[in-house]
Amino acid sequence: MGSISIRGTTILCLSHNGETVMAGDGQVTMGETVIKSSAKKVRTLYGGNILAGFAGSTADAFTLFERFENKLEKFSGNLVRSAVELAKDWRTDRMLRRLEALLIVADKSFQFIVSGSGDVIEPDEGVSAVGSGGPYAKAAALALKKHSSLNAEEIVREAMEVASKLCIYTNTSLTLEKIVSRSS
Repeated sequence: MGSISIRGTTILCLSHNGETVMAGDGQVTMGETVIKSSAKKVRTLYGGNILAGFAGSTADAFTLFERFENKLEKFSGNLVRSAVELAKDWRTDRMLRRLEALLIVADKSFQFIVSGSGDVIEPDEGVSAVGSGGPYAKAAALALKKHSSLNAEEIVREAMEVASKLCIYTNTSLTLEKIVSRSS
């Protein structure tokens, strides 16, 4: 198993018309075999006010979720500060540096892609995606956001459908979470 890579995942996050929606597909692939089709790669944190999704090693992602939740508690749910502090720890901690995953984290105002190289990237146009099908999902979401009257959830569902048709490591078994801004 040392030479067989576990691949897959598409995580997509979209902020549109007062809603932030994040979805992840459920497929886990080892080598050329689908070993699970209903994995949950997206969750809500901090009382349902924060969305988080991962691409990469599952065990590594759980470690990062736990660390991120600790940062959210320490910084009273401040997404920006928590994401930056997680990225700093991830980059400088010897054990964390070896983790192989990417996170998307979001609240009703911000979304970030967080990586082990210390990156905390706020996407343009309120759309972020990671994983093997991420570029397909993001392209579809950008086009639908600009050229349709679909709501945020509908855009995310359609974009993930497009990704599943193009990326062999992405399926249509979605976990979808959303945050609705109180002002909309």
